[in-house]
Amino acid sequence: MKTIQVGLIGFGVIGSGVVRILEESRELISRRLGAELRLKKIADLDIDTDRGVPVSREQLTTDVNDILEDPEIDIVIELMGGYEPARTFVLKALENGKHVVSANKALLSKHGDEIFTVVEEKNLAVGYEASVGGAIPIIRSLREAFAANPITLIEGIVNGTANYILSRMSDGSCDFDSALREAQEKGFAEADPTFDIEGIDSAHKIAILSSLAFGTRVDADKILVEGISTIGREDIQSAAELGFRIKLLAVSKFNGESVDVRVHPAMLPKDHPMASINGVLNAVRVCDQWMEENVLVGHGAGSLPTGSAVVGDVIEIARGILSGSSGRIPPQSFPKALRRDLPLLDRDDIRSAYFLRFKVKDQPGVLSTLSGILGSHAISIESVLQKERSAQGQGVPLMIMTHTAKEKDIRQALSKISELECIDEKPVLIRVEK
Repeated sequence: MKTIQVGLIGFGVIGSGVVRILEESRELISRRLGAELRLKKIADLDIDTDRGVPVSREQLTTDVNDILEDPEIDIVIELMGGYEPARTFVLKALENGKHVVSANKALLSKHGDEIFTVVEEKNLAVGYEASVGGAIPIIRSLREAFAANPITLIEGIVNGTANYILSRMSDGSCDFDSALREAQEKGFAEADPTFDIEGIDSAHKIAILSSLAFGTRVDADKILVEGISTIGREDIQSAAELGFRIKLLAVSKFNGESVDVRVHPAMLPKDHPMASINGVLNAVRVCDQWMEENVLVGHGAGSLPTGSAVVGDVIEIARGILSGSSGRIPPQSFPKALRRDLPLLDRDDIRSAYFLRFKVKDQPGVLSTLSGILGSHAISIESVLQKERSAQGQGVPLMIMTHTAKEKDIRQALSKISELECIDEKPVLIRVEK
C-alpha cells in the first residue's frame, strides 16, 4: 500500500486533535483512501510537554525545516495561527512543491490572495476547511456542492465564544461578565477574548466565505465590525419580549453590483433558522435562487471537531495525489483570472431595520421629540416598548423598533438625539435581520 507522508507545524490543541484522529482512525482512513497516511514529523517550539497523544521522540522537532525541506513529505499542515511566521512557512512549503492544509483564518483572510496565487501557479492543492466553522463543511460546500448556485446571502454564527455568552445571557441566568468568566472556566474562551467578543474572529471568517461565494477579494479590515460587549440584560430581555433573540451575526449580501459584508449583534425573530443555534454551536445559512436556503450546523471549535476538518482536507488532497489530479479545484472556487473586483457597500448605504434603546427622563413629550427627529431623517417607527423606571430618579428605558432605514440616516438621527437634555445615556443600536 502506498504511503503519503505528512508534516505538522504547530502541536497545540488542534494539532493534538489531528494526531489523535490520524492514529485512532488509521485503519478507516487507509481503507477509504487506499493508501496509508503517515505523520512523519511534528514541529513545535515545545516538544517536551505531554499532549496525551501517541507520538515518538523521532517524530518531534523544533526545526520547521525538518518538514519544509524534507522531499518525502507531501502535505504540510499549518496550525500555528497568526500571520508570521505562518505565512513564511506556508509559502516555503508551496515553493518546495508541497500541498498545504491550514486552519489559520487570520492568515488566509489577510494573505490568502498571495498564498492562493502560488497554489494555482504550481498546480498544488490547499485545504482550509477548518478555518471557518470547525467541523461544518461550509468551504467544501461553497467550492463544490454550490458551484452552480448564484449565491445572494450568507449569514453565519461563526464564533462559539460569543454564541455561548449570548446564549447564557438569553437563558436569564448570567450577565455579560459572568457568562464570559464561565466560558473561560470551561475552556470556551481565551484568557484574552478580544478577537471573539469584539467580532474580529468572525470578520476573518466572513471575509473568507464572501471571497469564495462571490469570486472577489474582501478585506476583513474594511468591513463593519461590532462586538457584543455593549449588549446588556435590558437588550436581551427586550428582544425576548418583542419575539427576538440576539446573536453575533456575520452577514454577506450580494446585490449584483456590490457586496454588503459586516459583523455585528443582530436581533433575529425566534422562528429564524439561526435564532435557535445556542451554546458553542456554529451555523452558516446560504441563500440563492436555486435551493432558496441551506443551513449547516455543527461544532465550530475544539480539538476534535476542528481536527476532523483538518484531516478531511488531508485525505482529499491525498486522493488527488493518488489520482494525479491535484489542484483540480481552484483554491478560491473561481480561477484567479476569472475573479473580479467587487466594491464593498459603503457603510452609510447599509439598509436594515433597527432596535434602538434609550434611557430617558420621565417627562412629557419625550417620545414625540424622539419620533420627530427619527421622522425628519426618513425613519419610520414599527413599535415602541416603554418600561417603568427601576428606581426613583433613574431614567426610563424606552425601546423603539424601526422599519427598514439607511445606516447614514440612523447615525445622524442618533447623533442629534444624544444631544437632547432628556437623554440620560448613550443610545444603544442593534440591527434587526428578518
